[in-house]
Amino acid sequence: MVDLKKTVQETSVSPREYQLNSRANYITVNRFYVEMESTISASFSECSGFGVTLQKENYLEGGVNDQQRVFIGHAEFDDITLKRGMTDSTLFWDWMLKSMRNPVANRRNINILMFNQAGETMQAWTLIGAVPISWKAPGFQAEGSSVAIEELTLAYEGLNVAVKPTGSGGASLSKNRDSFGFFG
Repeated sequence: MVDLKKTVQETSVSPREYQLNSRANYITVNRFYVEMESTISASFSECSGFGVTLQKENYLEGGVNDQQRVFIGHAEFDDITLKRGMTDSTLFWDWMLKSMRNPVANRRNINILMFNQAGETMQAWTLIGAVPISWKAPGFQAEGSSVAIEELTLAYEGLNVAVKPTGSGGASLSKNRDSFGFFG
């Protein structure tokens, strides 16, 4: 339980202001917003697959029978799957088509954002060098009125995580790559 008097004294705000601010700024995780090309392009109700695994190699040193040496190798990032998305744009479908034609030149930095109730960005996951590897449309219903994406899966080359980030991402990375698709 939070000691309201102590917290108010530490922050030098009135108890009423503290209560209003703490209510308005709690984090909801019912929607994840995807920022692409510096614009919030869609919202999704489910986002899964964030993960990284470091390759390792164990080395047993002669004469040291009670220990092992662990050498860390490359990082492997899991694919991100966004489900039940809503958008009024064909931006993701167009990106998928371009990636089928030229997967190297169509990498993007993608921000996945989580907001609090006050509309402030509380956390952002930036997928570096992301490319779509799967896109699925939902079942169509006559009562539906919005353009939807049932599932979008992204592979990516790196990950940054920021709490209360500033700035935006989503720019194309094709200008930073050589003809083989590697960063310069």
